[in-house]
Amino acid sequence: MASDQQRRRFDEVVLPHLDDALSLARWLTGNIADGEDVVQDACIKAFNAIGSFRDGNPRAWLLAIVRNTAFSWLRKNRPRALIVTDDDAVFEAAAPGGFEGNSQLSPEASLIAKTTAQALHAAIAALPITFREILVLREIDEFSYRDIAEVTGLPIGTVMSRLSRARALLVDRLGATHRKQQGAA
Repeated sequence: MASDQQRRRFDEVVLPHLDDALSLARWLTGNIADGEDVVQDACIKAFNAIGSFRDGNPRAWLLAIVRNTAFSWLRKNRPRALIVTDDDAVFEAAAPGGFEGNSQLSPEASLIAKTTAQALHAAIAALPITFREILVLREIDEFSYRDIAEVTGLPIGTVMSRLSRARALLVDRLGATHRKQQGAA
C-alpha cells in the first residue's frame, strides 16, 4: 500500500504535467485512446519510482517516462512502418487558440486556416518518429533544448540537428503538398 507521503509527492511532481504527458503520448502513438493508455502506464511507473525523483525538472522526468513507455508500447503494438494519426484534436489542441470557432476570422479565412492546419497535421504525422518527437517537444510543448536532451537522453547537439532535420522535412512535405494543390487547381 502506498504511503501518504508517496501520494503527496506524486501529486506535486506528476499531476501538474499530465496535459504535457498526454500531448506527447498522443503525438507518439497517433491517437487519443492509445495515448491515454501510455500515460496511464507511465503514471504507474512514475508512482512506483517517485521515491527516486530528486529535485530536478519534474516535467522532463515525467516526459522521459512517457517517452520510454510510448516506445515500448509502439514496439509491442505497432509495426515500425505504420505510425500515423487519425486524431485531429491532437493538432487542434496544440495550435495556439485553435482554428475552430475563431470569431475573428471570416468564414473563408477560417476554412483556409483549417485546411492549413490539416496539411500541417498530416505533415507532422508523416515525419519519422525520431524527428516528430523532437519537433513536438520543441514547437508544441515548448521545451528547451536542454529539457529535450534530458527527456530523450540525447546530447544537445543531436537534439538540435534532429530538430533542424525535422523542420526541413516538414517544409519539404508542406511545399510538396502546396505544389500538388496548385497543380490540381
